[in-house]
Amino acid sequence: MTVKAASSLPETMAFRGDAPVVARSRAVEAGGKVDAKPLRVAIVHYWLVSMRGGEKVVEELCRMFPQADIFTLVYNPERTSDFLNSRNIHTSFLQKIPRSTRHYTKMLPLMPFALEHFDLQDYDLVISSESGPAKGIITRADALHICYCHSPMRYIWDQFHLYRRGVSWIGKAMMSLTAPVLRAWDVTTAARVDTFVANSSYVAGRIRRFYDRDAVVIYPPVATDDFVIGQGKGEFYLYAGQLTAYKRPDIAVKACTEMGRNLIVIGEGEQEAYLRSIAGPTVQFLGHQPFSALRDHLSRCRALLFPGIEDFGILPVEAMASGRPVLAFDAGGARETVCAPHVGFRFAEQSVEALMETIAAFEAVEDALDPAAIHNHALKFSAAVFRDRLGSLIDEQLVRHGYQAASPVRKKVS
Repeated sequence: MTVKAASSLPETMAFRGDAPVVARSRAVEAGGKVDAKPLRVAIVHYWLVSMRGGEKVVEELCRMFPQADIFTLVYNPERTSDFLNSRNIHTSFLQKIPRSTRHYTKMLPLMPFALEHFDLQDYDLVISSESGPAKGIITRADALHICYCHSPMRYIWDQFHLYRRGVSWIGKAMMSLTAPVLRAWDVTTAARVDTFVANSSYVAGRIRRFYDRDAVVIYPPVATDDFVIGQGKGEFYLYAGQLTAYKRPDIAVKACTEMGRNLIVIGEGEQEAYLRSIAGPTVQFLGHQPFSALRDHLSRCRALLFPGIEDFGILPVEAMASGRPVLAFDAGGARETVCAPHVGFRFAEQSVEALMETIAAFEAVEDALDPAAIHNHALKFSAAVFRDRLGSLIDEQLVRHGYQAASPVRKKVS
């Protein structure tokens, strides 16, 4: 089902930068002249129901390939950016189920069937954006399939038991019955991918563990230009994100309560009532906030507290783009972003005591940290770097698969 009409450019023409990307010739004339056709590109994303890190990647892919069609399991235009809403978006049969955009996670057992029903036979290049199921689509035999993997599905792999603890007994039974089948399907469909791209070395390791495949690491795009460098000493510590158990906001709340430090919490989730019950008078909860408010608080905070484990973690880079340091748990993507002594600290244990020790160590050198230097570090993860590196990889893979890629000369990015 097509939800949104594309723009007025020819439907089959795809552009990256200012030059068309040309598909494999279907015929060669007697004189040897190649009869080339424009490359048809499809972007497959698991679901479009909010604007988070995965959806930001899809936006950048659409900037690289403005005439690509988007395929997604379910789609809520009210929670999706105007930019993506202007694209040609195809949804699966799950979209027709009442309230599917709210209860899509309960439809996980149906998602393999929905993905395999997408007809992608007209597309030469397919880019799947994987965190929920997306890579399981069926492409034409000679098409190039590149999977940008934010994470193998956490709820059937390494965080299966964590997610299972949070559901009813009926949910526990359903997860126990369906997870083995979904794991088998997930592993099998990894063979449908020509090239895996991971959003961090941490995720590349999980791809190797679960799929036995190597992956090229290309960090996701962060809109570093959207943030203002804060001046002077910050006013408060900041926690921002979902208030859910695996992100460990309780560590930040307890540490700041015990130390008497001002903490602002931005976000909402099932742990909010519990966190309010353990918070002292120095902790303030603001709930969900628009991007403008988050940007303002990032520029004014003393440091971002990041006690959870993320596959990459865009928020720490956004804090650093604002010239503010990050105090992060030493795991996941934070090892690759908070990776210099002048941008923050990492603590070895996911505990209140470890964070308190780290806050004390940070405050001892706080005045010596340079906001401009922190901001410059964040530029290594900019959208321009993402487009350059992923574009180079796609060009290389297109040529290997017998396609001609007429791409503009890129500015070299270190």
